[in-house]
This record gives sequence, C-alpha cells and structure tokens, in this order.
Amino acid sequence: MDSLLGAAIGLGTAAVAVPAAVGILGFSGAGIVVGSIGAKMMSAAAIANGGGVAAGGLVATLQSIGAAGVPTAVTAATTAIGAALGALKNIFG
Repeated sequence: MDSLLGAAIGLGTAAVAVPAAVGILGFSGAGIVVGSIGAKMMSAAAIANGGGVAAGGLVATLQSIGAAGVPTAVTAATTAIGAALGALKNIFG
C-alpha cells in the first residue's frame, strides 16, 4: 500500500506540483512573463553568458517545462522513485 501512495505522490509531484511551481516563477507556454522571477533569472543568465541564454541551462529547462510540461520520462522516473521509497518504507518501516 505504501508503494502505491509513494507512486501517487511521485506522479502528483511530476505532473502537478513541478509545472505549477514553474508557472508561478513566470515560465509559461507563451514565454517568460514580463516582470516575473523567471524574467529576472533570464536576464541574469543572459548577462552571465554574454547576451544569450545557454541551451540546457536552468532557465532554458524551466522554460521548456513551462511551455511543454514535464517530459514523460521524468514523470515516469518520479513515479517509480515514489513507489520504490514506499516499498522501502514497508521493508524497513
């Protein structure tokens, strides 16, 4: 039973909590929201990188999640980790 609860928590985290948090920061499907924390992060990243935002960096990754959601592989991995932690609780609990 704990492994099912862990899986549900992992799935909820990946499918709901992460995209919600990214949206609150200002990363959206329409781009980075003006005046948001995301805009400040993008500005700082651009200054640090000589005018551009590095591909694969934190800002780019958060914007990708804001635009498209959490990738299926990450959702599956987070769900599996939650299930494994629940199972370990049963074993060592």
